[in-house]
Amino acid sequence: MKKNILIVLLFVITFSISGQEKKVPFKSGEWLRYKMSYSGFLRAGTAILEVNETEYQGKKVLYAKGTGWTSGMIKWFFEVDDVYESYFDKDNIKPYLFKRKIDEGGYKKHRITSFNYESHKAYIQDFTNQKDTSVAFKNVQDMMSSFYYLRNIETKSLKKGDEVALDMFLDAQVYPFKLRFLGREVLRTKFGKVNSLVFRPLVQSGRIFKEEESVTIWITDDANKIPIKMQASLSVGSLRAELEDYKGLANPFEKI
Repeated sequence: MKKNILIVLLFVITFSISGQEKKVPFKSGEWLRYKMSYSGFLRAGTAILEVNETEYQGKKVLYAKGTGWTSGMIKWFFEVDDVYESYFDKDNIKPYLFKRKIDEGGYKKHRITSFNYESHKAYIQDFTNQKDTSVAFKNVQDMMSSFYYLRNIETKSLKKGDEVALDMFLDAQVYPFKLRFLGREVLRTKFGKVNSLVFRPLVQSGRIFKEEESVTIWITDDANKIPIKMQASLSVGSLRAELEDYKGLANPFEKI
């Protein structure tokens, strides 16, 4: 497998979308755990997403944390330990601070990005390369905040082929991102049958994925809009992530 394999899960999970009437799709205390499998049967690792209320620069904000690590046989030859953190506004979900610290088979990155909305510049501290950078930005989301930002988008009127776009700030660059709606599906899960929304993020081919449209994600078609399954074809093998456990949801988890 290539480096950044656990980033695949966190990256893809980040791009779920939501919104149903006026219900709040998430709240402080939400916790999601995912089981990752390589090539359909070999457990590759675990990823956890959680969000809690805290304070940042004297203001109440939401703090989201994503962690991912390898386990079992995969860990023997490719050990991963990733941590992503984001502090963002409770109302409009604009990010204030984003932290990324990863170690993937010896490939390491440790960066902290702070967003200044007066100067419209992001200040990036790169602790691995011991270099600081500032980059201009307009309306962006970081990897973690976009997960919660997009969960507020209205999905009731979505039609097959519709796309949702946003700009993501990562590694001192702004990346345009699109998510294509494929339709609705009844998904069999460990929790029972679940109505789901199916999406395909458009990703860059060649580095990790086999082709531009090699990732598919399933989102619960309820008021929570949480990602419940992901399937990705990699350059070598495939990666699957499935919701394994959860707590603190803002709304009931609807099952058929």
